Amino acid sequence: MGISFTVLSSGSTGNATVVRNEDTTLLIDAGLSAKRIDELLKERDLSGEELDGILVTHEHSDHVKGLGAMARKYNLPIYANEKTWFAISNAVGQIADDNRRILETGATREFESLRVESFGISHDAAEPVGYSFYDGAEKLSVATDLGYVSDKVKQAISDADVLVLEANHDVEMLRMGRYPWNIKRRILSDIGHLSNEMAGAILSELLTGRTKRTYLAHLSRDHNMMELAKMTVRDAMEDRGCFYKDSEFRLCDTYYDRPTPWDKVSEP
Repeated sequence: MGISFTVLSSGSTGNATVVRNEDTTLLIDAGLSAKRIDELLKERDLSGEELDGILVTHEHSDHVKGLGAMARKYNLPIYANEKTWFAISNAVGQIADDNRRILETGATREFESLRVESFGISHDAAEPVGYSFYDGAEKLSVATDLGYVSDKVKQAISDADVLVLEANHDVEMLRMGRYPWNIKRRILSDIGHLSNEMAGAILSELLTGRTKRTYLAHLSRDHNMMELAKMTVRDAMEDRGCFYKDSEFRLCDTYYDRPTPWDKVSEP
């Protein structure tokens, strides 16, 4: 079967992604109400009973809003590093001791035949992380909510068959937008969010021929549009000498209000 995934929702209003293989199904973040997550799972012919656990990237509400409710409703283990556990303790409510699992930053955990690696990222949270998933030779990496991509992050997500990467904002739209300057400054900082231009610059370094698709994720509804993001990412890649054919590499959409189709990582 290999790795399949669907981005249930992506953006500042809530984030959740499902990754599965033949014997494990994991939810990455639960940033919407449990009711809404159930609805999105149903759209992809899944139910909460089929989940084997929840991986947490960081404690911001758009990533943990429904975390406690989902864990209690379906008796699910939650995996997070110690600093993130401390940061979310008040937000998630009562969690059974057996379901409080530690997955330290940089650690690897085997979920039967699905291997998960955690890696640290730069964001204004206690100890935020991204994840890479492996099944045999297949690799899927998820990296959102990061102000910049360090060499360690590049190493962690390099050679992924499929990549979910943040392209949060258009810089000029953000600068001209209605947000107060202190919020704009945070978003533009090294502990904020990746711009379209920065996402393209990173992809130009990472594209080695193995990566077949990149999903542009966590787009701002106020300061970005998917077609603008794709155009800017492509331009940034071409400006750095990275040219590709759509048959060799594709940029794919994510949505805040509906899930992406199931994507099988092994497919060309």
